[in-house]
Amino acid sequence: MKKNLLLRCLVGAPVGVVVSSVITIIFSLCLGQGEYFPAPHELIDWCGGNATAAVAVQLICSLVVGAVCGGSSVIWGIEKWSLLKQTLIHFSVIAVPFFGIGYVMNWLPHHIYGALCYVGGFILVYLIMWLSIYFSIKVKIKKMNKQLQEMQNEEE
Repeated sequence: MKKNLLLRCLVGAPVGVVVSSVITIIFSLCLGQGEYFPAPHELIDWCGGNATAAVAVQLICSLVVGAVCGGSSVIWGIEKWSLLKQTLIHFSVIAVPFFGIGYVMNWLPHHIYGALCYVGGFILVYLIMWLSIYFSIKVKIKKMNKQLQEMQNEEE
């Protein structure tokens, strides 16, 4: 279990950096008017106006978020837990660092309306991903059961 957790963290960390980089590109395309913004202006200001330092801090935080997301996937393999328990624990494990780092990195606005929008968006994305995975697994199980049924019918 520990080896699996470490491996998933190591895989998740660079994925976090890639996702973060893609997000900066998307934001720059949508809001940058042809200019690339590698980090939020507030984060650059926090780093004394040094954009390189801000990008380095953001890279480290993206590694942490990616590692947490990757590592937390071991929760889905704990078969003695109910799906509800797995979901609530998984959500909590990724939400806490995501919101904490998001606040410090200025990925979420520092006012109540912006924070609520960020939380709502996070929950919506989590829910969409969860439902997509749930229904895809359900389809696979249905297909496997059908194949088993056909195999049993052939044996009879």
